[in-house]
Amino acid sequence: MFFKEFKDYLLHEKKYAQHTVTAYLHDLETFSIFIQKEFQTDIISVLSYNQIRNWIISLVNQGLTNRTINRKVSSLNTYYKYLQKTRTIDVNPLATHKALKTQKKIQVPFSELEVSTVLNNVVFSNDFEGTRDRLIIELFYATGMRRTELVNLKLSDVDLNNGVIKVLGKRNKERYIPLIATVSISIGSYLNERNSLNNITDDSYLFVNKSGFKLNDSYVYKVVINCFSQVSAKVKKSPHMLRHSFATHLLNEGANLNAVKELLGHTSLAATQVYTHNSIAELKKVYQTAHPRSK
Repeated sequence: MFFKEFKDYLLHEKKYAQHTVTAYLHDLETFSIFIQKEFQTDIISVLSYNQIRNWIISLVNQGLTNRTINRKVSSLNTYYKYLQKTRTIDVNPLATHKALKTQKKIQVPFSELEVSTVLNNVVFSNDFEGTRDRLIIELFYATGMRRTELVNLKLSDVDLNNGVIKVLGKRNKERYIPLIATVSISIGSYLNERNSLNNITDDSYLFVNKSGFKLNDSYVYKVVINCFSQVSAKVKKSPHMLRHSFATHLLNEGANLNAVKELLGHTSLAATQVYTHNSIAELKKVYQTAHPRSK
């Protein structure tokens, strides 16, 4: 089954990242294979909830986690909402579906020591690539931006004179994040190295490779893994963990939750409150150390 119109809708109207769209389409294609085998049809729009429920049961029987199953069902639900929007169907068969229960996953961020060790002790080559890779780590931690937001930064988004950077987030929503002085200096150093490249094909983008092409998501992911594998034993090492560390460390230092929400580009406080778990843990530690009755 081909989902070209839906793909265009996700990319251009919903403004989803390419890797998110790819995951949605993969989920729909595997669902299509299932219904062809089980119900001898490839027309998703005519299915009932009971038929979809058979698919969910099959996913459970495959041993997939509830979190993974919920994600797959969410992909299908988004497709049904699209079919409603385009008036292909009147009723979404998943409208009353309740997600499977999942355990709340508290991500453990990098510590301040781990981040400073990467920035101060990990050896980056003294050339264009080394300067760029160090700036990638520094910018993630200093701004809390998402991986997709970082790779899509334009030169015109950086305002060193005013010490701010413009980020284009989800749903094409712009936000401005202040830059601390050390990061502005690092950006200036990187730009000097960048200007020494002979040919830059993707000239409007801030981050490029040595051949002059825009960096891709997977390369940025590898930079974070390679750097933090040298200093951290944590299982989860990713750009998102640096975003998580940015928010958690700000909150630990007393930053206002609403301010952190704006910096992260969240639309609601509920999305930001996930970052308060570790702040509460830190608060408990301070309380237990300092309170007279705790001794």
